[in-house]
Amino acid sequence: MQLSEKTNEFMLSVQSSLADNTFVKLSLGNYKGKEENLKNIYAKRIAIKGEEKLSFTYRYKTRDVVKNYPFEQGIQKTHDFLNQKFYVATLFTTVFDLNFENLHDRKYILRKNAPTILTVPSADHDRNKNRLITSNEKPYLTELKITDETGKVLANSQDKYKQINHYIEILSTLIKEIPPREIVKVVDMGSGKGYLTFALYDYLSNVLKIKSEVTGVEFRPELVELCNKIAKNTGFTNLGFEQGTIENYKSSETNILIALHACDTATDEAIYKGITSQADLIVVAPCCHKQIRRQMEAGKAGNDLNFLTKYGIFLERQAEMVTDGIRALILEYFGYKTKVFEFISDAHTPKNVMIVGIKNQKILPKDEKILQKIKESKAYFGIKYHHLEKLMDIL
Repeated sequence: MQLSEKTNEFMLSVQSSLADNTFVKLSLGNYKGKEENLKNIYAKRIAIKGEEKLSFTYRYKTRDVVKNYPFEQGIQKTHDFLNQKFYVATLFTTVFDLNFENLHDRKYILRKNAPTILTVPSADHDRNKNRLITSNEKPYLTELKITDETGKVLANSQDKYKQINHYIEILSTLIKEIPPREIVKVVDMGSGKGYLTFALYDYLSNVLKIKSEVTGVEFRPELVELCNKIAKNTGFTNLGFEQGTIENYKSSETNILIALHACDTATDEAIYKGITSQADLIVVAPCCHKQIRRQMEAGKAGNDLNFLTKYGIFLERQAEMVTDGIRALILEYFGYKTKVFEFISDAHTPKNVMIVGIKNQKILPKDEKILQKIKESKAYFGIKYHHLEKLMDIL
């Protein structure tokens, strides 16, 4: 395909912006080519060991691929992309934004707009990012095999380090919404190897300067022993780990309760512990939704969604939404302001749903309208009971 005059003008702008240091970034979209699951490509300027390059991030449906090219090769790649079925491109500079569009009928549009970004971002690829949990002088990160003894994040632990910071960023926002306490008591149920538990204690104690007592609850005794040893070695005196299950843990006086990836009804057990201890903040990321799905399959309720639920994959997704939706309603019934959102770590982990309950003194608990909504929802989907409502004795 012969590229247009507008395309050449766009490419000249890319080249000149790199030359005069006004280049901010480049995006390519509306892909109609043959590469399976490729959606977009984004390019930014980086410096690796003193050499400037263009870094291209290829966004696929379930993964990202990053490739770095010298400027000349990167410019040629961009030219090729516009000839390979990318029908929309935007160049961001500190002087202007330039939008290119191919309308399929050999009609090309080029629009110049005011700049969205007025400063050139740092090109230093190796710079330290502004993270809530830094890697320097953190012995617990070294013992957890996240960093080496100099504080450098190990190559095979980069994703875990990013994931830890992603969770802390989420929790930092939520913690601001709860009332201050003289001592904040935190329970992390199903703490595993304790990555998040250690990081949260570090954040509360050393960043926010809040006096806290943090407990990790884990069923596997070898992990409990390991985490307690690391806590002792690193001087985290108010951090401890206990062997046990969510169901059997006595959670009274807990202010913040966390349960990430607790499977099936274990999430309900965690929410129950949080509600009954009147925790200020309950944060769960459910995993598996077998209890409700089994009932939906057995009940075979006739409703407007039959055309979806006859397919296994759609039934699974529907069961997830119904399970978590009822969990949110039950939290609201007991006086919690709820948030349900999808969180994706910058390590590109699979998508997850997080349910948050924040105790709200202004909400009058036990609104009968909420119970009626739960009842109607169960009838609609052929559900006899939800495990959490059974635990809370509101059937």
